[in-house]
Amino acid sequence: MSSPPRRKNMRWEDRGRQILEEAVRFFAECGFEGQTRELAKRLGVSHAVIYRHFDNKEALIERVYEHVYTRRWRSSWEELIADRSLTLEERLIRFYREYADCVFEYEWVRIFISSGLKSYGLPERYLAIIRSRIIRPAVAEMRHDLGLVPRLPSEAEEELFWGLHGAVFYLAIRKYVYATDIPEDIGNTVSRTVRAFMPGLRIQLPLLD
Repeated sequence: MSSPPRRKNMRWEDRGRQILEEAVRFFAECGFEGQTRELAKRLGVSHAVIYRHFDNKEALIERVYEHVYTRRWRSSWEELIADRSLTLEERLIRFYREYADCVFEYEWVRIFISSGLKSYGLPERYLAIIRSRIIRPAVAEMRHDLGLVPRLPSEAEEELFWGLHGAVFYLAIRKYVYATDIPEDIGNTVSRTVRAFMPGLRIQLPLLD
């Protein structure tokens, strides 16, 4: 019986990157309840190798969060929402088209949903970023457009814009969670979604003032 092939030695940094990239695929498929022993088996390394690079499973999950979510955030999105040289509708269309290009992928969506179901707290952290950097500024910009007195957005005002955000993200859920067909041209679909929401937002927001 032939012995198994020897595992190729890798540089420390390369091995850590390999573990992280495989962990992203593994957790997207299995959720964060997936066992690191199974991850090690997929990698063809011992269980101990993973923990030489990451102190524990929680540390690995944190790195997955940073790799999949934090590093993809673009500061230009925040600047875009505040750019009054464009109409708010134009800004939101451009943001959500770029956002869809960035996050509409298997690993991003599956990890986001499964971590929320298992109470790992990652979606709450990410949605707090969406709220502070996109939702609240968008409410403030619409109040400005409508000539309303500047003030902190109310919960009800924020919910109007969460409705738009959810409508865009639901396209990704349909594709990567429910495995149902969605339009091939995501960009135009997103643009139509924003345009459909805008008249209702402009009507409803003054009623909440």
